[in-house]
Parts: sequence; C-alpha cells; structure tokens
Amino acid sequence: MQKARAWTAAGASLAILIAYGTSEDLAQAQEQYWLRLVITPWLLLLTAPLVVGLLAYWAPPDRRGPMRRSLRPAGRSVLVYFGAFTLIPVFAVAGGWTLQYLRAQVNVSLLELFAGPALFMLSFTPALWLLLFVVFASGPALRSAFTIAEIHAALPALLTGVLVWELAAIGLTLGGPPPGPLPVQLLALLGGPASVTALAWWEIHRLRNRYGVTLRG
Repeated sequence: MQKARAWTAAGASLAILIAYGTSEDLAQAQEQYWLRLVITPWLLLLTAPLVVGLLAYWAPPDRRGPMRRSLRPAGRSVLVYFGAFTLIPVFAVAGGWTLQYLRAQVNVSLLELFAGPALFMLSFTPALWLLLFVVFASGPALRSAFTIAEIHAALPALLTGVLVWELAAIGLTLGGPPPGPLPVQLLALLGGPASVTALAWWEIHRLRNRYGVTLRG
C-alpha cells in the first residue's frame, strides 16, 4: 500500500507539472526532491527523540527499562550513519590536499600522465566510499528509522506521520504552493501528507488488532 501510494503521488505530481507547470516549476520540483533527500535524515534525527520520549512517557513504568535498552542499537545506527555523512566533506577536503601534495612530488613528465588517475583515486577513495555508504544506507535507514522499531513497533509509523507534515511545511515555506488553481494546490499540498498519515494510522490499527501492540505498551 505504501508503494502504491508513493507511485500514485509521483504520477499526480507529474500530471500537475505537465498541466499547469512551467520550466521554473520543474526546476523547483527537482530542487525540492534533492532538498528532501538531504534534510530528511537530519529532520529524523531531531524528531525521533521527541516521539520516543512521548512514547516512553505514555508507557507503563515496567516497559520503560526495555525501551531504554533497545535504544542502544538504534543509537549505534544513528552514530554510524551521521558520522559517515559528516566525514564525507572532511575526507573530500583532505583528499584535495593530498592530491595537491602528491602532484607536487611528481615531475611534469609522462609519469604524471599515468600517475594522475591513480593519485586521484588514492586521494578521494575514502570520501567516495563514505558517499556510496550513505547513498546505499539511506533507503534502509530511513525505512527502518534506524531500527527504532525495536524500541516500539509503532514508532516507524508514528515518525512517518510526523515527518511527512514537517517536510510539507518546509516545502511550502521554501518553494511556495504548487502550480495550478486553488483546489489543485490544496489537493497537492494536503493529499500527500494526509494519505501517508492515513496509512500510518492504518498500520498502527493493524498492529493493535493483530498483535496487541498499543501506544502505551
């Protein structure tokens, strides 16, 4: 259902751009897509402690101890991901300095022609490895919300419902409303977050009815 909703939303957005958008709207849509990719992990990092704290406050006292212990693997996942994310520019700058130094050691000759690609790879391999790690880890990390389902089974759905409204507010603030008449703008602005929230609450409903998972336990 989540995949179907995502493809439907993508198709609706494309249809709105084709029907009412301009080249500027298309460029802005691309910018917002990349902005979401960059900002979502950091927004999740800021939002997750608030939602976890609220669930811990609701939980009975005998459940708070296991929840705290389950925070450790999620904390390790967060530290590894954001550590790699932060080190990418550090290693990129260090690679640039290393490349300049190594080139200074090579005489301007045919040796430099063959050594250039090798020096480049040697200098930027750490930054490239970290970048690929972040790219391939982002999908699983965001889908599992850094394994916080181990803390509470309903946490991924709750976080998704909160994050989608935060991203909608940020997109409206930075990019303005989507193109088209007012009814289309309202549907585009509210339809996506509302449908994600409905699926999140349906997931929580099924967790409660099928597995006995409640927000308080």
